[in-house]
Amino acid sequence: MDMFSSFHDLKDASVFITGGGAGIGASLTEGFLAQGARVAFVQRSDAQGFCDEMAQAYDSKPLFIQCDITDVGALKDAMAQVAEAHGPVTRLVNNAANDTRHTMAETSVEDWDKGQAINLRPHFFTAQAAAPGMKAAGYGAIVNFSSVSYMMGNAGYPGYVAAKAGITGLTRGLARELGPDGIRVNALMPGWVLTDRQMDLWATPEGLKAHLDRQCIPEHLAPRDIVEATLFLSSQSSRMMTGQALVVDGGVVVSG
Repeated sequence: MDMFSSFHDLKDASVFITGGGAGIGASLTEGFLAQGARVAFVQRSDAQGFCDEMAQAYDSKPLFIQCDITDVGALKDAMAQVAEAHGPVTRLVNNAANDTRHTMAETSVEDWDKGQAINLRPHFFTAQAAAPGMKAAGYGAIVNFSSVSYMMGNAGYPGYVAAKAGITGLTRGLARELGPDGIRVNALMPGWVLTDRQMDLWATPEGLKAHLDRQCIPEHLAPRDIVEATLFLSSQSSRMMTGQALVVDGGVVVSG
């Protein structure tokens, strides 16, 4: 069980997280549970075992709804179930993503469309579904996960990079539209966080060393680093922040 900073206004908040049962998402679920929030999440794969672990650790079981986020209708239905069980969602975290690599030459129309359907489209439609409840409450916070990959011009997966760039534009547009209703919308830009997936698929000793050499702070990012920033953006501690892109990368972007 991790230790997190306390954000007291998140107690009893209705929180909805996409991809909240694995990787960074699992840490996000735990972080909000530690605040005493009512947490719900969707994920394509089964996460009941994880929910049972969280119930033992925090005496509060997250609500898990199995859902493919590329199915917008199913995603909206899941959010409606959450609103009925926990009250209208006032904290929305769009975390789910897939960084499968396709070079420019390899990318088919199907690859492109699938990537946007996972990495960009849900951010809009979850916000669209949550907005009425947030407006009725008079407040809300949306955190859209982007990535430093587009700021660095990473090669090898242009569809993913394009989606992550699109998220920052979407965030600014939604911040302007929803701000008058007390709803804040910010993007979070993680650097290379060493989840199990990253270690299994992409990390090599040489690559890890080269990345650390570029960071201002020569330490690997952990999921907890991203959770803390998300809790901050979701809380009243950031009440006058909206339309922003918060980079949490150990200083790799500024190193060029």
